[in-house]
Amino acid sequence: MLIVDDDPSVTDTFARMLRLDGFEVWAALSADHGLILAQAHRPHAILLDLRMPLASGLQFLRAVRAIPGLAHTPVAIVTGDYYVDDAHTQEIAALGAELRYKPLWLDELVNLARGLAGPMSSL
Repeated sequence: MLIVDDDPSVTDTFARMLRLDGFEVWAALSADHGLILAQAHRPHAILLDLRMPLASGLQFLRAVRAIPGLAHTPVAIVTGDYYVDDAHTQEIAALGAELRYKPLWLDELVNLARGLAGPMSSL
């Protein structure tokens, strides 16, 4: 599982919660670092923040979809923005990602991760 979020408290919390549930987790604090990790580790799924400095979650998602072998990797965009305009919502859907809103409670996060990564997602 790859987590890409510019907030260290989010990446740390999500990573810790998912590791406790048996997931192998990589975390990035920027879209650029996330792309490096995605190419190096080929995660089974990605949790992604929408609003990040320098490159947005949508820019990251477009780049991931262009990488051979990652074009169909399940992605959930998890955002604290409670209003996402229709154009962004439509692009997220067109790029094959789902949209979720923060905060995510432990059971919600684990269920989302399991749903994204499939039956072989945790040890």
